Amino acid sequence: MKRQIIDTIERYNTIIIHRHVRPDPDAYGSQIGLKELIIANYPEKKVYAVGEHDPSLTFLAQPDEIANDVYDGALVIITDTANTERIDDDRYSTGAAIVKIDHHPNDDAYGDLLWVNTDASSVSEMIYELFKEGQAYKQWTLPDTAARLLFAGIVGDTGRFRFPSASPTTFETAAQLIKYNFNRNQIFDGMYEMDHKLLQLQGYFYQYFEMDENGAASLKITEKILNEYGVTASETSLLVGSLGNVKGICAWVIFIEEGDTIRVRLRSKGPVINELAKKYNGGGHPLASGASVHSWEEAAQVAADLKEICRQY
Repeated sequence: MKRQIIDTIERYNTIIIHRHVRPDPDAYGSQIGLKELIIANYPEKKVYAVGEHDPSLTFLAQPDEIANDVYDGALVIITDTANTERIDDDRYSTGAAIVKIDHHPNDDAYGDLLWVNTDASSVSEMIYELFKEGQAYKQWTLPDTAARLLFAGIVGDTGRFRFPSASPTTFETAAQLIKYNFNRNQIFDGMYEMDHKLLQLQGYFYQYFEMDENGAASLKITEKILNEYGVTASETSLLVGSLGNVKGICAWVIFIEEGDTIRVRLRSKGPVINELAKKYNGGGHPLASGASVHSWEEAAQVAADLKEICRQY
């Protein structure tokens, strides 16, 4: 499959790379890291990375802004996005062909070419695998700019290498990436600034979550709370896993109000919760998923469904 993707990249003069809404470091790392990789090996091609910019990720990179007609005859590559509902910028469907590169369960098998590896710690790790294949197949080189972004994506999606998803392959990949010329401290400092802003909000998490007798927990974060603590809805993603440190919790859901939408972040220590996410227009991993609802009444139903899952577990 990797060679098919490389052959497809070679056939197109214009390539537009998308990722998911409310981006995290792996979204930027895989998307813009792939952009830098392609540009380095095919400088004659026009390559763009699109989507709404998250200011908290400016230390990594910024996406491009392009006109609609750029999509005419273009190859669209979508990274780190399990289903079409979560693709940032719906113009993705107006290109000539779509390639999906992802590490979430392939519940929505969109695209003309699909490369999904649920064992990968991150899609940034997968892009490094694509580079290694391209190196053997087409003498690809990896520029420092791409190595920096891929390293940041891996660091972000593995929780600084603390999550179980950080496999021996992950550490081997990181070991290769740090041989390139980029400032690791700048990446960790940027993530530290994000973390520092969230420390007080984490205290709110621990103080106000609710848990039932079966270990199902829930927490509401309204826009008023976000403004009070000076964080964005997307930045709260870095704290979702913290409730896993609370004794007795089996699975939990955090609701984050964002305009007319309530973002649903689901995590679990055992019960499978991605089917619940799919019920509410979402998806993801068996133990880490996301969805969206549009009222607090609907959010309450998600919490009730999670309680039932934990009761049956």
